[in-house]
Amino acid sequence: MSHYHAVVWIDHREARVFHFNPTDVEKLVIHPDRPAKHLHHQAGSIGSGHATADQHFLHAVVHAFADAGEVLVTGPGTAKNELVKHVEMHDPKLKKLIVGVETVDHPSDGQLVAHARKYFKAADRMKP
Repeated sequence: MSHYHAVVWIDHREARVFHFNPTDVEKLVIHPDRPAKHLHHQAGSIGSGHATADQHFLHAVVHAFADAGEVLVTGPGTAKNELVKHVEMHDPKLKKLIVGVETVDHPSDGQLVAHARKYFKAADRMKP
């Protein structure tokens, strides 16, 4: 069964990638080899207090949605933007697949897919 659209929900601990059409959904869950630990920034210390992006993890996420026609990238924090930057630097031809980036907290799988279906339904109406 064909799945043109995909939605990615990502944070630094996992990525959930859903390929879907109006009636069917396929789910992939990807975890980094070394999950990021929560860092605290202390006054007077050098650095931002943020963990660096795991490039292998981001590459695995990109590979998981590379065959989609359009992708919505979501997540609660900075990982979604790091994913987009990773695509721009390492897989620029795939940048055209990403049609939106949205902040979405921690939805259930069903809520995320419903949101993505609604997003793409509205986006598809905007196309000539």
